[in-house]
Amino acid sequence: MQGVLRAAIAVFVLTWSNVFAQGDRFDARLSMVPIDARNRVEITGQGSATAVLDGSELTIAGTYEGLQGAANAAYLHESPVTGVRGPAILDLEVSGGVEGSVSATLDLTPDQVAALRDGRLYIQVHSEAAPDGNLWGWLLD
Repeated sequence: MQGVLRAAIAVFVLTWSNVFAQGDRFDARLSMVPIDARNRVEITGQGSATAVLDGSELTIAGTYEGLQGAANAAYLHESPVTGVRGPAILDLEVSGGVEGSVSATLDLTPDQVAALRDGRLYIQVHSEAAPDGNLWGWLLD
């Protein structure tokens, strides 16, 4: 019985130490956000992304699909309030194409870490068909 208990405790400790070693996780659903009625038809697609914060280092990995035109840029934006547009603060890597990936490893300032924890950072993917932004996704825990 003690062997089983020790094994269960070991599994618990290893599992939780692995979770904490990975840092804080934030997820984003990348969805269409037309800027105005004129560009509504150019805005298509969907995707998702995950971000892991380890100290001040943020690692982002995501995918997208179904764009009208090839993705040509992606940025991390900071907003004053969740759901409201804000300025781009850091560049992300985008693979291009109407489906592909977005990724980055970034060093955040203390203020940017606070904004992330407050739900005020979001990913925005731009495309040839929608140069002002095609997909947006708020990084939320």
